[in-house]
Amino acid sequence: MNRNIRLLLFRTVVIFFLTLIFVQNIGYKPAYANPTLPIVVNQGIFSIEVYPLQHQLIVRKKGQKIKSFPVAVGNPSTPTPVGEYIVVYKGKDWGRAFGPRWLGLNVPWGIYGIHGTNKPDSIGQHKSHGCIRMRNNDVIELFDLIPLGSKVTIFGHVLGDPNHNPRDLAEGDVGGDVQLIQSRLKSAGYFKGICDGKFRSNTTAALKKFQRDRKLATNGVVSIKVYQELGLLE
Repeated sequence: MNRNIRLLLFRTVVIFFLTLIFVQNIGYKPAYANPTLPIVVNQGIFSIEVYPLQHQLIVRKKGQKIKSFPVAVGNPSTPTPVGEYIVVYKGKDWGRAFGPRWLGLNVPWGIYGIHGTNKPDSIGQHKSHGCIRMRNNDVIELFDLIPLGSKVTIFGHVLGDPNHNPRDLAEGDVGGDVQLIQSRLKSAGYFKGICDGKFRSNTTAALKKFQRDRKLATNGVVSIKVYQELGLLE
């Protein structure tokens, strides 16, 4: 093999691994491990903060608040995902229910975003299936302002409103709370899969084994008793 071919192969391998590291670091790849939520480094001068309990979205530029908008967020059974994400997609006119603009987030367990709505009366309430709804004029303004790669922080507790019990979880559910359960089961040696926030058959099997060992009802449902046994509730 001559020197030029060896050099070309070396450069190809280096570029591949640098690209892989870059994609992982900026958050375009779902966070599978055990922090239970993705943690994102701020990539630009603009960032977004969402406060579900206050139904408020704040835009910051270099850390300084420049805009504030009222929003609708997820209801308790389909909560808005708490954590740090980035805007990975911007689109227009997905349909009347999504208004004129869509900013997609890199949530590992599903398709979530910030979008407009054909139900403006829902703004200021817990009415969505997890996405963040804005008035259509507001989301157009946000769309034009926020570039791809911007950090979005959604505040709150991963188990939901601290004044209420966390929701029961079973196969088919998704969310940060599912990811937290998977992480705890994995730490205890029961779950061998990926902590991706998707409650599938492997999570059910791990949970049932945990329930049997703890002499709980072996029904594959994360109830208050399971939360307590996992050390997530007192």
